[in-house]
Amino acid sequence: MLSTFSSVTPFLKFNPKRVTIDNFVFKLHYRWTFIILIVATILVCSRQYIGEHIKCISDTIPSHVVNTYCFFTPTFTLVRHLNNSALAAGAIFQPGIGPYETQEEPIKRHAYYQWVPFVLFGQALFFYIPHALWKSWEGGRIKALVFGLRMVGLSKYLKNKSMQIGKLNIPSEEETEMRVKDIRRTMIDRMRLNQSWGAHLVFTEILNLLNLILQIYWTNLFLGGAFLSLGPKVWNERWNNQMDALDVVFPKVTKCHFHKYGPSGSLQMHDTLCVMALNIINEKIYTILWFWYAFVFAATVLGLIWRVFTLFFYKSTRFTRYCLYWAKPGRLDDKEISLVVRKCNFSNLMFLFFLRKNLSEFLFNKVITHLASEFPDEERENNSNAAIDPSHTQTMRIDEVDRPLIVKPSGSKID
Repeated sequence: MLSTFSSVTPFLKFNPKRVTIDNFVFKLHYRWTFIILIVATILVCSRQYIGEHIKCISDTIPSHVVNTYCFFTPTFTLVRHLNNSALAAGAIFQPGIGPYETQEEPIKRHAYYQWVPFVLFGQALFFYIPHALWKSWEGGRIKALVFGLRMVGLSKYLKNKSMQIGKLNIPSEEETEMRVKDIRRTMIDRMRLNQSWGAHLVFTEILNLLNLILQIYWTNLFLGGAFLSLGPKVWNERWNNQMDALDVVFPKVTKCHFHKYGPSGSLQMHDTLCVMALNIINEKIYTILWFWYAFVFAATVLGLIWRVFTLFFYKSTRFTRYCLYWAKPGRLDDKEISLVVRKCNFSNLMFLFFLRKNLSEFLFNKVITHLASEFPDEERENNSNAAIDPSHTQTMRIDEVDRPLIVKPSGSKID
């Protein structure tokens, strides 16, 4: 069983060298939803866990022939027999299964099970597309700057030589200082030139939401309009022993008509029952997907609301300090943060945010200190300019200078 799902294990491994260029909500789409859909695809295609996907009963037709025919031809259930009263009274033994009296009797066809693995795999690819776009637009800039800067707290013990411990590289103190200067220079260049980085991030986050809505709509269409209400129905009917929504959407027993020519050349119709073992897996998959999509939708909407807040309040020092603390806890100098934020636009702030997620507190503080040194304190400059401004010095009036000093004898008054 482990070998069957070995294809998804690379997505579950912890990689200490992995650089973060997105947030938790983004990972829900391209990593966890992608993994769930790939696992579901593998499970649907694995016969060793559920046996034959379909097994039909026929006395006169070879079993492999009728099984193959009924799998690629839609099976059906009878709408008239989809009721709890007949099931409770024993008139029918399975929902939708009973006598087929007339050709005009309404039936419910089931053909989706042929396409389930293809649809699940296609949806997995769609959930990965926004991440692929963002990764292409990001261009590996964050990784190029922070790669190898792990465990820099030990750099002070390594003056001129770096050290390799397993997969981790501890840079020397000299190398760390050079890398900090590179980050500062890159950040300064970004403030002057690149303004589209943050716009691409917001676009892909909106694309995540639009793709999720599209996949919910497509799944609902694929299941004949039954997916949107599937979760609440399953939750409300979980304690009932009667026919539930899963029995209607994913019937375990269906009917199939097989036509063949008899010895005399006349067309014969064989009415067969088919056991749909595949639907035992399908109902679990789509029930889990309903609750998972609901959770991801709520998280994505909250994430976009947070992004709107960052668009409006990124100039606030207090808000920026909270964002950076949320990225990774640690103390930051308010004055230095204020100097840097004053010169940042939204793209620059997002770049700083992901630098903070990938750098230690010690290293990020060095980056902020170097950046703050590039931006003079305007308030301090104004005060210093005001102190030496000649227009602010006190001067004596000309009439006071030219006026003679009159000294009178003691006891007399000065006019």
